[in-house]
Amino acid sequence: MKTLIAAALATTSTLAVTAATAQEDPVRIAVLMYGNKAEFVQLMERYASEHPAVESGDVILTMYDGRYDASVQNDQGQMAINTMQDAIIINPMDFEANIDVVTMANDAGIPVIVTNARLNTTDMTSEVVSDDVQGGYLEAKDVLEKLGCEGNVVIIEGPKGGSGEIQRGQGNEQAIAECPEGAVTVLERKTANWSRAEALDLMQNWLSKHPGEIDGVIGQNDEMALGAIEAIKAAGLDVNDFAIAGIDGVTDALRAVKAGEMTSILQDARGQMQGSIDVALRAVKGDAYEPQSAIWEQYADDLSWDDGQNPRYDIPWTIVTTDNVDELLKDRK
Repeated sequence: MKTLIAAALATTSTLAVTAATAQEDPVRIAVLMYGNKAEFVQLMERYASEHPAVESGDVILTMYDGRYDASVQNDQGQMAINTMQDAIIINPMDFEANIDVVTMANDAGIPVIVTNARLNTTDMTSEVVSDDVQGGYLEAKDVLEKLGCEGNVVIIEGPKGGSGEIQRGQGNEQAIAECPEGAVTVLERKTANWSRAEALDLMQNWLSKHPGEIDGVIGQNDEMALGAIEAIKAAGLDVNDFAIAGIDGVTDALRAVKAGEMTSILQDARGQMQGSIDVALRAVKGDAYEPQSAIWEQYADDLSWDDGQNPRYDIPWTIVTTDNVDELLKDRK
């Protein structure tokens, strides 16, 4: 078998494996990513290519780069419909604007699975996600516990209007509300658009504006938490004087956890992506389809297949610690 990766229209790529003998036409699935610059999205794309049905040639994936633009994603959703894809998986940029993809897919009779980020609708075939409110709570709780539930924190937010920023922010606030009233002050909160570089600039400005006052950093993803760490080091400050947490479990964050510089709440890119492919295949093939990804066995205590027809599948979070980080890093080599 030979893996084929072909570029098309500058924003798409097709992943396929050809089998020596094909029993039936492969299922064609369009995967609409909000943007492929971030490592987490790149991990999702890698794990998509490693799904057993993709490796066997039973599935052809066409990957779309939404370029961090909801309107581009909507156009790509229409393109997927026009090219008669059998199913659509979308990792949406915008909580509201990308509902259009679900509406268009439903009108065309094409199953649509939402993964990673959320949409403000229940009209999709299914969601394979992680609970972002819980993720935001876990990261903020870690920071606040290290601070003894008192002090000054800054919150580096995801893109405004995205479900990650909205729901992780809700979780951040829940954790803060559990501290004594007035004990924790949020000195600053602003978006860095999931960008390490933007977070570095933001944190540099905040360190200048609030010298010696910032105790904790809540980054709504790892890239932004890592940007804050770079700013702290560039200012000649000791990272160990700050409590810092992020979300995703990207490789550099795992290394920072190992170095004792931050906590990361791992979001399982394999679980979300391969789970989405299994659910999409169930929608296309019917009740005879059995899931092929190992993630269902991995999370057997927390995640039930239920014939692949649940409206929502929640992939569990993993708090990355010095006890489990080495094992997690092995998968990144």
